[in-house]
Amino acid sequence: MSIAPGTRFGPYEVLSPLGAGGMGEVYRARDATLGRLVALKLLPETVAYDEGRVARFRREAQFLAALNHPQIGSIYGLEVCRGVPALVLELVEGPTLEKELTAGPLPLDRGLDVARQVALALEAAHELGIVHRDLKPANIKLRPDGTVKVLDFGLAKALGPAGDSEDSGSAATQTSPALTRIGAIVGTVTYMSPEQARGHEVDRGADIWAFGAVLYEMLAGSRAFSGASTAETIAAVLDAEPDWSRLPREAPESVRRVLRRCLSKDRRRRLADIRDARLDIEEAQGGGAIEPVAAATRRPRPWLAALGTLVLAAAAWTGARGLRPAARPPERRLEVTTPPTLVPVSLALSPQGDMVAFVALSEGRSLLWVRSLETGLAQPLRGTDGASLPFWSPDGRSIGFFSGERIRRIGLDGDQPKVLGHALVGAGATWSREGVILYPVGPYATLLRGSENGGPPTPLAGFEEGVGGSRPPGERFPEFLPDGRHFLYYRADTRGVFLGTLDGTERRHLLDADAAALFAPPGEILFVRNRVLYAQAFDSSRLQVEGEPVSLAEGVVVNALGAAAVSASAEGSIAYRTGVADEFRQLTWFDRSGARLGTVGDADAAGPLNPSLAPDGQRVVLSRTVGGNTDVWVMDVERGIASRFTDAPGPDITPSWSPDGGSVLYSGSMKPPTPFSPVVKSTVTEAEATVVWEATAQPMIAMDWSRDGRFVICRTTTLKDWDIWAIPMQGDGEPVPVLQEEFDERGAQFSPDGRWIAFESNRSGDYEVYLYPFPGPGPSTRVSNAGGAQPRWRRDGAELFYVAPDSRLMAVSVELPARGLDLSVGTPRPLFSMRVTSTVQGDVTHEYDVSADGQRFLVNAIVEQPTAPISLVLNRASLR
Repeated sequence: MSIAPGTRFGPYEVLSPLGAGGMGEVYRARDATLGRLVALKLLPETVAYDEGRVARFRREAQFLAALNHPQIGSIYGLEVCRGVPALVLELVEGPTLEKELTAGPLPLDRGLDVARQVALALEAAHELGIVHRDLKPANIKLRPDGTVKVLDFGLAKALGPAGDSEDSGSAATQTSPALTRIGAIVGTVTYMSPEQARGHEVDRGADIWAFGAVLYEMLAGSRAFSGASTAETIAAVLDAEPDWSRLPREAPESVRRVLRRCLSKDRRRRLADIRDARLDIEEAQGGGAIEPVAAATRRPRPWLAALGTLVLAAAAWTGARGLRPAARPPERRLEVTTPPTLVPVSLALSPQGDMVAFVALSEGRSLLWVRSLETGLAQPLRGTDGASLPFWSPDGRSIGFFSGERIRRIGLDGDQPKVLGHALVGAGATWSREGVILYPVGPYATLLRGSENGGPPTPLAGFEEGVGGSRPPGERFPEFLPDGRHFLYYRADTRGVFLGTLDGTERRHLLDADAAALFAPPGEILFVRNRVLYAQAFDSSRLQVEGEPVSLAEGVVVNALGAAAVSASAEGSIAYRTGVADEFRQLTWFDRSGARLGTVGDADAAGPLNPSLAPDGQRVVLSRTVGGNTDVWVMDVERGIASRFTDAPGPDITPSWSPDGGSVLYSGSMKPPTPFSPVVKSTVTEAEATVVWEATAQPMIAMDWSRDGRFVICRTTTLKDWDIWAIPMQGDGEPVPVLQEEFDERGAQFSPDGRWIAFESNRSGDYEVYLYPFPGPGPSTRVSNAGGAQPRWRRDGAELFYVAPDSRLMAVSVELPARGLDLSVGTPRPLFSMRVTSTVQGDVTHEYDVSADGQRFLVNAIVEQPTAPISLVLNRASLR
């Protein structure tokens, strides 16, 4: 949050920053009332307004208030300034144990004294039923007078009955529905107990394990469990033993026994009470009672000397033969539970394998989240509403994603996302070390070469979208190979994985699959057939697959476009998600209070998108994706039976009715690969569909048809932003601009009298709903007050509806003047939460429609599905 010196939090004046981490930012401050120095701990700005994180922050204050102990940092109070909570803590001077250990191990007597005081702190917490869950050297302060203080109870939990968690009320804002439930990895990997690493319920045994790991590090000068990556560290925790030979020779047997019992992987054999560890350490500190191992006063025995000679000889023989490599840790599979998600295919491991990005709900909004696999902490990233298909920068510092018909990137430093280019529908992207980003602007568009810094992309040489009116091949989901020149991509028309090059000199088929494939180091291709994840050896020099595929997992999520919920890091770990392939939706009637009145048709994974009621209310037109292609369908409202209405080779989207209900207006491409054009087709006769106006360069996407039948309104793009145009239905039919600004204008709907349009624009920075006189010119009148999209009119024009960012349906009274521009617009009032996408995403312009009297709403409602956890595969033996 970067609080400037001099900022006041109640009676506290900020002096300087002390540090920052995943759990908060800490500042040195002065208490103006009592004249003492304190530490102010604030939540990071990225989560300062997240109700779940704020609740956990307040819980930390309650825990600290209960932990009144000399070895635990005290709390003085909780202040709130400008809506941001801050803990007022005891300012503990001195270095952390982590910093002290950078100079090497502590002397035995000093290490035992620190351990004794840490044990006292844990003992006090455990007696109150509180588990720290993140004990580590960075959370232990060493005061100059020798006093040790344990800090940061931000992950602490109160012990209670199984399944009874203090986090249960904030499920949507945590990585796990409750941080202590199965599937959530909480803590820091190096000091994490095996049960924590597996995501199991934790108790005081986790603190006892962490205590043992800290004590070992203080005495040995190295960590008990470590690896070159997060995955290797977790594997060491689960399978390896500490190197006991690194302990100092003078370490008493009682201390060694404490370490072995604290670090027992079998929870049943681990030390049951931290008090026992403290008593053994105090006994060792007393001296005389316990002899050190290998005491110098012992008389050597001849048989021991002979045994030593044999050992040395064996060691020399082994050295002559060459050292054998250490045994590879066994493969491990872990699960990471996430909040519910609407896009389960959207997950990506960081190149270093230490973080996973995924899309999940937070307070009803679908956001991009990042979870640290080292600490177990996860947080949503602000400004990523409607995100999908994340992909990482090679250095792991930024994430690319799709939202709002754009491809964007966001840094992990909390900056606002940056737009890199247009993308009508997200269909995958990949990022090379040279800063090249490959992506298509839609599932049937050609691959483009863009830059990590944005700017106009260029088409890749040799990639065409179809020949002679054939259906576009659908080249999607590119994936760079390590050389940064070759890449994999998926073709929907042949359901195959292909190899391409940036210069277009090579394009060839590698293997058949039902979804996009990816490269997994050191030399494998991962792909999915029949929802089974396979690995097949890949020769990076010959660029060919080898041998037979090996099955890794079943039931993997694959969506209709061919995206698979699979990711691999550069260090070899794999992540995947199983479960329902696509979100299911069902057309559902609601009244103004949100009461469910009934459904139309069955729950459908193929859509339905853009539902539009006929003027008589008896039919609804919508778009569905069946067999990999999106077409327009017409459904009988009473019977719930849908019939295919279009069958063009390209996608047909955004349908709406003609004023008399005898025709349907939609956006399609009659001659692929030409862009979208507005098309009209009769529902009464067998006449062929007619293009209203044929787009040649940029898409012209139909949005609405005026009540008098004179105009069709569309949106089009300059590859910089969206503008609104109108096409006369009489005369020469030449399009004319209505709104052309340097911002996005879209989602336009004619008022019933045809003299106004409601539309959405991001001219204020966020998308809001406005009214504008048609065909202009004139002033725009803002309708929404805190974000809005998807405007829809009541049939008499006396009310306008829209969707707020939190998915609530809002209603606004409107008085349209008979003449002139003197509008009267009321204050928006919420009706009910619809749980739908609140911004335009790809081929979606609206997800509901309104009955003629404005009393009922036909909503494309999400059918709740259980969200499967993300599965992690660590230390898998490569096929090469």
